[in-house]
Amino acid sequence: MTTRPLFFLPPLAAATTLFALAWSVGAQAAWPEKPIRIVIPYAAGGSADNALRKMAPLLQGRLGQPIVIENRAGAAGNIGAHEVARAAADGYTLLLGATNNFAINQFVYANMGFDPRQAFAPITRVLDVPSVLFTNSAVPASTYAEFARYAASHRGDLNYGSPGLGTAPHLSGFALSESLGADMRHIAYKGAPPAMMGLVANDIQMFLGSYSAMSAQLAAGRVRALAVMANARLPALPEVPTSREAGVPDVVLSNWWGLAAPAGTPAPVIERLASEFRTALSDPGVKSYFDAQGFIAGGNTPAAFAGQIESEARIWRDIVARSKTKLD
Repeated sequence: MTTRPLFFLPPLAAATTLFALAWSVGAQAAWPEKPIRIVIPYAAGGSADNALRKMAPLLQGRLGQPIVIENRAGAAGNIGAHEVARAAADGYTLLLGATNNFAINQFVYANMGFDPRQAFAPITRVLDVPSVLFTNSAVPASTYAEFARYAASHRGDLNYGSPGLGTAPHLSGFALSESLGADMRHIAYKGAPPAMMGLVANDIQMFLGSYSAMSAQLAAGRVRALAVMANARLPALPEVPTSREAGVPDVVLSNWWGLAAPAGTPAPVIERLASEFRTALSDPGVKSYFDAQGFIAGGNTPAAFAGQIESEARIWRDIVARSKTKLD
Protein backbone atom coordinates (compact mmCIF):
# COMPACT_ATOMS: atom_id res chain seq x y z
CA MET A 1 0.00 0.00 0.00
CA THR A 2 1.33 3.45 -0.92
CA THR A 3 1.15 6.04 1.85
CA ARG A 4 0.55 9.58 0.70
CA PRO A 5 2.63 12.23 2.48
CA LEU A 6 0.81 14.77 4.63
CA PHE A 7 1.25 18.45 3.89
CA PHE A 8 0.42 21.26 6.30
CA LEU A 9 -1.00 24.32 4.58
CA PRO A 10 -0.86 27.83 5.96
CA PRO A 11 -4.29 29.22 6.94
CA LEU A 12 -4.83 31.20 3.73
CA ALA A 13 -3.79 28.31 1.49
CA ALA A 14 -5.93 25.92 3.52
CA ALA A 15 -8.95 28.18 3.19
CA THR A 16 -8.39 28.48 -0.57
CA THR A 17 -8.08 24.71 -0.91
CA LEU A 18 -11.25 24.07 1.09
CA PHE A 19 -13.13 26.61 -1.02
CA ALA A 20 -11.96 24.90 -4.21
CA LEU A 21 -13.00 21.50 -2.90
CA ALA A 22 -16.39 22.83 -1.85
CA TRP A 23 -16.88 24.40 -5.27
CA SER A 24 -15.92 21.14 -6.98
CA VAL A 25 -18.32 19.09 -4.86
CA GLY A 26 -21.07 21.62 -5.47
CA ALA A 27 -20.48 21.56 -9.21
CA GLN A 28 -20.71 17.77 -9.30
CA ALA A 29 -23.85 17.80 -7.16
CA ALA A 30 -25.49 20.26 -9.58
CA TRP A 31 -24.72 18.14 -12.63
CA PRO A 32 -26.28 18.31 -15.17
CA GLU A 33 -26.64 22.02 -15.78
CA LYS A 34 -26.73 21.96 -19.59
CA PRO A 35 -27.66 19.58 -22.44
CA ILE A 36 -25.93 16.20 -22.57
CA ARG A 37 -24.49 15.21 -25.93
CA ILE A 38 -24.41 11.49 -26.78
CA VAL A 39 -22.31 10.59 -29.82
CA ILE A 40 -23.21 7.46 -31.78
CA PRO A 41 -20.27 6.77 -34.12
CA TYR A 42 -22.43 5.32 -36.90
CA ALA A 43 -25.12 6.53 -39.27
CA ALA A 44 -28.62 7.30 -38.02
CA GLY A 45 -31.29 4.62 -38.11
CA GLY A 46 -29.32 1.76 -36.58
CA SER A 47 -30.20 -0.34 -33.57
CA ALA A 48 -28.59 1.88 -30.93
CA ASP A 49 -29.76 5.08 -32.56
CA ASN A 50 -33.39 3.94 -32.54
CA ALA A 51 -33.13 2.56 -29.00
CA LEU A 52 -31.61 5.75 -27.62
CA ARG A 53 -34.26 7.91 -29.28
CA LYS A 54 -36.87 5.71 -27.60
CA MET A 55 -35.25 6.27 -24.20
CA ALA A 56 -34.32 9.94 -24.64
CA PRO A 57 -37.62 11.44 -23.39
CA LEU A 58 -37.40 9.38 -20.20
CA LEU A 59 -33.76 10.36 -19.64
CA GLN A 60 -34.52 14.03 -20.29
CA GLY A 61 -37.37 13.97 -17.78
CA ARG A 62 -35.22 12.46 -15.05
CA LEU A 63 -32.05 14.46 -15.72
CA GLY A 64 -33.82 17.76 -16.37
CA GLN A 65 -31.73 18.50 -19.46
CA PRO A 66 -32.05 17.80 -23.19
CA ILE A 67 -30.35 14.73 -24.62
CA VAL A 68 -28.66 15.70 -27.88
CA ILE A 69 -27.99 12.67 -30.12
CA GLU A 70 -25.24 13.15 -32.67
CA ASN A 71 -24.35 10.59 -35.33
CA ARG A 72 -20.65 10.79 -36.26
CA ALA A 73 -20.07 7.94 -38.69
CA GLY A 74 -16.81 6.92 -40.31
CA ALA A 75 -13.81 4.57 -40.05
CA ALA A 76 -15.78 1.76 -38.36
CA GLY A 77 -16.82 4.11 -35.57
CA ASN A 78 -13.30 5.34 -34.85
CA ILE A 79 -14.00 8.95 -35.82
CA GLY A 80 -16.88 9.48 -33.43
CA ALA A 81 -15.24 7.48 -30.65
CA HIS A 82 -12.02 9.49 -30.94
CA GLU A 83 -14.00 12.71 -30.72
CA VAL A 84 -15.50 11.63 -27.40
CA ALA A 85 -12.12 10.41 -26.14
CA ARG A 86 -10.76 13.95 -26.62
CA ALA A 87 -13.77 15.68 -25.05
CA ALA A 88 -13.81 17.29 -21.61
CA ALA A 89 -14.34 14.78 -18.82
CA ASP A 90 -17.32 16.64 -17.38
CA GLY A 91 -20.24 14.31 -18.16
CA TYR A 92 -21.61 16.42 -21.02
CA THR A 93 -20.17 14.41 -23.92
CA LEU A 94 -20.76 10.65 -23.95
CA LEU A 95 -20.27 7.76 -26.34
CA LEU A 96 -22.88 5.15 -27.17
CA GLY A 97 -20.58 2.74 -28.95
CA ALA A 98 -20.70 -0.82 -30.23
CA THR A 99 -18.57 -3.85 -29.44
CA ASN A 100 -16.13 -2.75 -32.14
CA ASN A 101 -15.46 0.57 -30.46
CA PHE A 102 -14.62 -0.91 -27.08
CA ALA A 103 -13.30 -4.42 -27.70
CA ILE A 104 -12.35 -5.07 -31.34
CA ASN A 105 -11.01 -2.11 -33.29
CA GLN A 106 -7.83 -1.70 -31.26
CA PHE A 107 -6.71 -5.13 -32.52
CA VAL A 108 -7.79 -4.58 -36.13
CA TYR A 109 -6.53 -1.06 -36.87
CA ALA A 110 -2.83 -0.29 -36.95
CA ASN A 111 -3.24 3.20 -35.49
CA MET A 112 -6.54 4.55 -34.23
CA GLY A 113 -4.92 7.49 -32.46
CA PHE A 114 -6.24 6.41 -29.07
CA ASP A 115 -6.57 3.35 -26.86
CA PRO A 116 -10.21 2.75 -25.88
CA ARG A 117 -9.11 0.81 -22.80
CA GLN A 118 -7.49 3.99 -21.47
CA ALA A 119 -9.63 6.67 -23.12
CA PHE A 120 -13.05 5.83 -21.67
CA ALA A 121 -14.79 5.39 -18.36
CA PRO A 122 -17.42 2.64 -18.88
CA ILE A 123 -20.90 3.51 -17.60
CA THR A 124 -23.28 0.69 -18.53
CA ARG A 125 -24.01 -1.86 -21.23
CA VAL A 126 -27.21 -0.43 -22.70
CA LEU A 127 -28.43 -3.18 -24.99
CA ASP A 128 -27.43 -6.44 -26.60
CA VAL A 129 -28.38 -7.15 -30.19
CA PRO A 130 -28.10 -10.95 -30.31
CA SER A 131 -26.81 -12.39 -33.55
CA VAL A 132 -29.25 -14.63 -35.37
CA LEU A 133 -27.80 -17.26 -37.69
CA PHE A 134 -29.58 -16.65 -40.99
CA THR A 135 -29.28 -18.78 -44.12
CA ASN A 136 -30.74 -18.34 -47.56
CA SER A 137 -33.92 -20.36 -47.92
CA ALA A 138 -32.36 -22.28 -50.81
CA VAL A 139 -29.78 -23.82 -48.47
CA PRO A 140 -31.01 -27.38 -47.76
CA ALA A 141 -31.04 -27.01 -43.99
CA SER A 142 -33.91 -26.22 -41.64
CA THR A 143 -31.90 -26.69 -38.43
CA TYR A 144 -28.42 -25.73 -37.33
CA ALA A 145 -27.35 -29.39 -37.19
CA GLU A 146 -28.35 -29.84 -40.82
CA PHE A 147 -26.54 -26.66 -41.81
CA ALA A 148 -23.39 -27.76 -39.97
CA ARG A 149 -23.34 -31.06 -41.86
CA TYR A 150 -24.05 -29.32 -45.16
CA ALA A 151 -21.30 -26.71 -44.63
CA ALA A 152 -18.74 -29.33 -43.63
CA SER A 153 -19.58 -31.50 -46.65
CA HIS A 154 -19.27 -28.47 -48.97
CA ARG A 155 -15.97 -27.24 -47.60
CA GLY A 156 -14.78 -24.16 -49.44
CA ASP A 157 -17.97 -23.81 -51.48
CA LEU A 158 -20.09 -21.57 -49.24
CA ASN A 159 -19.91 -17.85 -48.59
CA TYR A 160 -20.78 -15.83 -45.51
CA GLY A 161 -21.22 -12.07 -45.46
CA SER A 162 -20.69 -9.19 -43.09
CA PRO A 163 -21.09 -5.39 -42.97
CA GLY A 164 -17.33 -5.09 -43.42
CA LEU A 165 -13.88 -6.33 -42.49
CA GLY A 166 -13.19 -6.43 -38.77
CA THR A 167 -16.84 -6.17 -37.73
CA ALA A 168 -18.35 -8.50 -35.13
CA PRO A 169 -20.36 -10.43 -37.79
CA HIS A 170 -17.20 -10.90 -39.89
CA LEU A 171 -15.10 -12.21 -37.01
CA SER A 172 -17.88 -14.32 -35.52
CA GLY A 173 -18.59 -15.79 -38.96
CA PHE A 174 -14.91 -16.62 -39.32
CA ALA A 175 -14.86 -18.33 -35.91
CA LEU A 176 -17.99 -20.33 -36.71
CA SER A 177 -16.68 -21.43 -40.11
CA GLU A 178 -13.39 -22.39 -38.47
CA SER A 179 -15.15 -24.48 -35.83
CA LEU A 180 -17.18 -26.27 -38.53
CA GLY A 181 -14.18 -26.93 -40.72
CA ALA A 182 -16.23 -25.37 -43.53
CA ASP A 183 -13.62 -22.93 -44.87
CA MET A 184 -16.38 -20.53 -45.92
CA ARG A 185 -15.33 -17.51 -47.96
CA HIS A 186 -15.94 -14.11 -46.40
CA ILE A 187 -17.69 -11.46 -48.50
CA ALA A 188 -17.31 -7.99 -46.99
CA TYR A 189 -20.12 -5.58 -47.89
CA LYS A 190 -20.31 -1.87 -47.22
CA GLY A 191 -22.81 -2.05 -44.42
CA ALA A 192 -25.51 -4.42 -43.22
CA PRO A 193 -28.25 -3.62 -45.82
CA PRO A 194 -26.20 -4.77 -48.86
CA ALA A 195 -25.06 -7.84 -46.90
CA MET A 196 -28.68 -8.73 -46.23
CA MET A 197 -29.51 -8.30 -49.91
CA GLY A 198 -26.58 -10.56 -50.69
CA LEU A 199 -28.14 -13.24 -48.51
CA VAL A 200 -31.53 -12.85 -50.18
CA ALA A 201 -29.86 -13.20 -53.60
CA ASN A 202 -27.97 -16.29 -52.37
CA ASP A 203 -24.63 -14.62 -53.13
CA ILE A 204 -23.86 -15.53 -49.54
CA GLN A 205 -25.38 -18.50 -47.76
CA MET A 206 -24.90 -17.39 -44.14
CA PHE A 207 -25.21 -14.09 -42.32
CA LEU A 208 -25.01 -13.34 -38.61
CA GLY A 209 -27.25 -10.35 -38.04
CA SER A 210 -30.02 -8.89 -35.93
CA TYR A 211 -33.64 -9.99 -36.03
CA SER A 212 -34.84 -6.42 -36.64
CA ALA A 213 -32.67 -6.07 -39.74
CA MET A 214 -33.94 -9.29 -41.34
CA SER A 215 -37.51 -9.49 -40.01
CA ALA A 216 -39.17 -8.57 -43.33
CA GLN A 217 -37.12 -11.06 -45.32
CA LEU A 218 -37.73 -13.73 -42.70
CA ALA A 219 -41.49 -13.15 -42.80
CA ALA A 220 -41.41 -13.39 -46.59
CA GLY A 221 -39.67 -16.77 -46.41
CA ARG A 222 -36.58 -15.61 -48.30
CA VAL A 223 -34.27 -16.48 -45.41
CA ARG A 224 -34.33 -18.88 -42.46
CA ALA A 225 -33.36 -18.25 -38.84
CA LEU A 226 -31.62 -21.32 -37.40
CA ALA A 227 -30.46 -20.10 -33.99
CA VAL A 228 -30.26 -16.99 -31.84
CA MET A 229 -27.08 -16.31 -29.86
CA ALA A 230 -28.71 -15.56 -26.54
CA ASN A 231 -29.31 -17.26 -23.21
CA ALA A 232 -33.07 -17.28 -23.76
CA ARG A 233 -35.31 -17.32 -26.81
CA LEU A 234 -36.32 -13.92 -28.10
CA PRO A 235 -39.97 -12.88 -27.68
CA ALA A 236 -39.92 -11.85 -31.35
CA LEU A 237 -38.64 -15.30 -32.41
CA PRO A 238 -40.16 -17.76 -29.93
CA GLU A 239 -39.83 -20.70 -32.34
CA VAL A 240 -36.08 -20.18 -32.97
CA PRO A 241 -33.82 -22.07 -30.54
CA THR A 242 -30.98 -20.49 -28.63
CA SER A 243 -27.44 -21.34 -29.66
CA ARG A 244 -27.16 -23.77 -26.75
CA GLU A 245 -30.43 -25.50 -27.67
CA ALA A 246 -29.38 -25.74 -31.31
CA GLY A 247 -25.87 -26.98 -30.54
CA VAL A 248 -23.99 -23.99 -31.98
CA PRO A 249 -20.38 -23.89 -30.76
CA ASP A 250 -19.65 -21.17 -28.22
CA VAL A 251 -17.71 -19.05 -30.71
CA VAL A 252 -20.25 -16.44 -31.86
CA LEU A 253 -20.29 -13.22 -29.87
CA SER A 254 -23.21 -10.87 -30.35
CA ASN A 255 -22.97 -7.18 -30.98
CA TRP A 256 -23.77 -4.94 -28.02
CA TRP A 257 -23.91 -1.23 -27.32
CA GLY A 258 -22.52 0.48 -24.27
CA LEU A 259 -22.35 3.96 -22.79
CA ALA A 260 -19.04 5.51 -21.79
CA ALA A 261 -17.60 8.89 -20.87
CA PRO A 262 -14.12 10.31 -21.35
CA ALA A 263 -11.66 8.91 -18.81
CA GLY A 264 -11.49 11.07 -15.71
CA THR A 265 -15.20 11.89 -15.60
CA PRO A 266 -16.18 12.25 -11.91
CA ALA A 267 -17.42 9.01 -10.34
CA PRO A 268 -20.70 10.56 -9.05
CA VAL A 269 -21.59 11.55 -12.63
CA ILE A 270 -20.78 8.05 -13.91
CA GLU A 271 -22.94 6.46 -11.20
CA ARG A 272 -25.82 8.85 -11.82
CA LEU A 273 -25.81 8.11 -15.54
CA ALA A 274 -25.72 4.36 -14.93
CA SER A 275 -28.66 4.64 -12.55
CA GLU A 276 -30.76 6.78 -14.90
CA PHE A 277 -30.14 4.49 -17.87
CA ARG A 278 -31.02 1.48 -15.71
CA THR A 279 -34.33 3.12 -14.81
CA ALA A 280 -35.08 4.02 -18.43
CA LEU A 281 -34.33 0.47 -19.56
CA SER A 282 -36.84 -0.91 -17.07
CA ASP A 283 -39.65 1.25 -18.44
CA PRO A 284 -42.51 -0.95 -19.81
CA GLY A 285 -42.65 1.00 -23.08
CA VAL A 286 -38.92 0.62 -23.64
CA LYS A 287 -39.07 -3.06 -22.74
CA SER A 288 -41.93 -3.65 -25.18
CA TYR A 289 -40.00 -1.90 -27.95
CA PHE A 290 -36.87 -3.94 -27.22
CA ASP A 291 -38.84 -7.20 -27.28
CA ALA A 292 -40.34 -6.34 -30.66
CA GLN A 293 -36.91 -5.51 -32.11
CA GLY A 294 -35.11 -8.54 -30.72
CA PHE A 295 -33.00 -6.46 -28.33
CA ILE A 296 -31.98 -7.39 -24.79
CA ALA A 297 -31.86 -4.58 -22.24
CA GLY A 298 -28.68 -4.04 -20.26
CA GLY A 299 -28.24 -1.75 -17.29
CA ASN A 300 -25.31 -3.24 -15.38
CA THR A 301 -22.95 -1.31 -13.11
CA PRO A 302 -19.91 0.59 -14.38
CA ALA A 303 -17.61 -1.98 -12.76
CA ALA A 304 -19.47 -4.92 -14.30
CA PHE A 305 -19.46 -3.30 -17.73
CA ALA A 306 -15.72 -2.61 -17.49
CA GLY A 307 -15.14 -6.26 -16.60
CA GLN A 308 -17.18 -7.44 -19.58
CA ILE A 309 -15.19 -5.24 -21.94
CA GLU A 310 -11.91 -6.65 -20.66
CA SER A 311 -12.98 -10.29 -20.84
CA GLU A 312 -14.51 -9.99 -24.31
CA ALA A 313 -11.56 -7.99 -25.64
CA ARG A 314 -9.29 -10.95 -24.91
CA ILE A 315 -11.56 -13.25 -26.95
CA TRP A 316 -11.78 -10.83 -29.87
CA ARG A 317 -8.01 -10.30 -29.85
CA ASP A 318 -7.47 -14.01 -30.39
CA ILE A 319 -10.08 -14.23 -33.16
CA VAL A 320 -8.58 -11.22 -34.93
CA ALA A 321 -5.13 -12.81 -34.75
CA ARG A 322 -6.36 -16.13 -36.18
CA SER A 323 -8.25 -14.38 -38.97
CA LYS A 324 -5.20 -12.23 -39.81
CA THR A 325 -7.45 -9.19 -40.14
CA LYS A 326 -5.48 -5.93 -40.22
CA LEU A 327 -6.57 -2.52 -41.47
CA ASP A 328 -4.75 0.80 -41.73
